[in-house]
Amino acid sequence: MPKINASTVAEHRARQREALVGAAIDILVNEGAAAVTPAAVGARAGLARSSVYQYFDSTADLLVVIMQEAYRRSNEALAAAMAAADGPVERVEAFFTESLRLGAEGAHRPAAALMTADLHPACKEWLTALHLEQVAPFRAAVRDAGVPAPELTADLIAGMLHTALTAVDHGTPLDTVTERTLELVRRCLSPAGGTVHADDAGPA
Repeated sequence: MPKINASTVAEHRARQREALVGAAIDILVNEGAAAVTPAAVGARAGLARSSVYQYFDSTADLLVVIMQEAYRRSNEALAAAMAAADGPVERVEAFFTESLRLGAEGAHRPAAALMTADLHPACKEWLTALHLEQVAPFRAAVRDAGVPAPELTADLIAGMLHTALTAVDHGTPLDTVTERTLELVRRCLSPAGGTVHADDAGPA
């Protein structure tokens, strides 16, 4: 009978599953999707390969769970940040601020690694759908801001976020990147595309 390191069997299984998911994410980010195998994940988590199959049927199953977990955690944080913001520009700012904070923690790396992995086309399509679901509130806020060509504007601003995340990854201080990015976002969303006065800009 395996030792149970929790007050209940259900809690024990939940902890083991979480440990396996964490190990799989670590391998994915640092070694690539091809390195995510039940044997490797079990070894990283300190469990036998046979134990892995009690929770996941295959490598593909592991990757699907990684996709779900990566987006679920980020989406919850983004939704909470945007819910606390007043007005469409402020919601965009909240989305960017929280995205950069999550990026500094490495939350975007599993999805980024999967985007470049040699996945089955159906998995690629699902990954794209998860990404579109995540950015939908941001794009809605851009539309609500009443800017010209809102879809194009959202695409262009999203490009800024990607660049900002790359800057954070490369070591530029989070506060510096966030402050400069929000300044540019406000300019893009101002009525005339010009300078937004402090009274109108919302929180930095």
